Amino acid sequence: MASFRSSTGPKRSRSLVALALGLGLASAALGTASPANANSTADTPARTAVSGYTATADKAGTKAFFDAVLKSVAKRQAEQPSLKAVTVYYNASQAPSFRSQISSAASIWNSSVSNVKLQATSGSGDFAYYEGSDPRGSYASTDGHGSGYIFLDYTQNQQYDSIRVAAHETGHVLGLPDHYSGPCSELMSGGGPGPSCTNRYPNSTERARVNQLWANGLAKALAQVGKAG
Repeated sequence: MASFRSSTGPKRSRSLVALALGLGLASAALGTASPANANSTADTPARTAVSGYTATADKAGTKAFFDAVLKSVAKRQAEQPSLKAVTVYYNASQAPSFRSQISSAASIWNSSVSNVKLQATSGSGDFAYYEGSDPRGSYASTDGHGSGYIFLDYTQNQQYDSIRVAAHETGHVLGLPDHYSGPCSELMSGGGPGPSCTNRYPNSTERARVNQLWANGLAKALAQVGKAG
């Protein structure tokens, strides 16, 4: 499996099967991060799927992650029916080097879509961010059991626009697949347009797709939760 990485990035083999929803980004003077802990990778959860930023896209993997987040949100909505806003909670405590970039990515999505909002929490969230070193670069992953997380690679985020990396990976959480053949104006084109691309915002088609996914997908997830209950 290919992934977005630089030739100088640290090499660390892993024996995990992954379905990478990764992201390769263009160079930028803003938003880079340095390692807080060189061993952070060892602390990331086991995963069944990961997908590299410029690797072959795996739509099934994107759907698995999105479905896991939908299920988590739907369960909370069912337990608290008075909740009007659909909110996806994330925990960024395991990615302290990227706290600013993650916050910026959440703000970008919150200003771009209306049917779902992202909010930080220090407790148990619908997904989490982790940081570390991986030869495949950054990616979004699901463990196949209702939990998902985003991994941010140190080397990749030092070489490419780190906020775009975080915003792209967060797009997977919201249901969008990679589209490497797309132009720079598409956030989910990842590293496809090359290192000169620094766009951090989803285009109108991506925004509309997320709104549609959360309007229709959440209704189905709530119905499934109701049947299970």
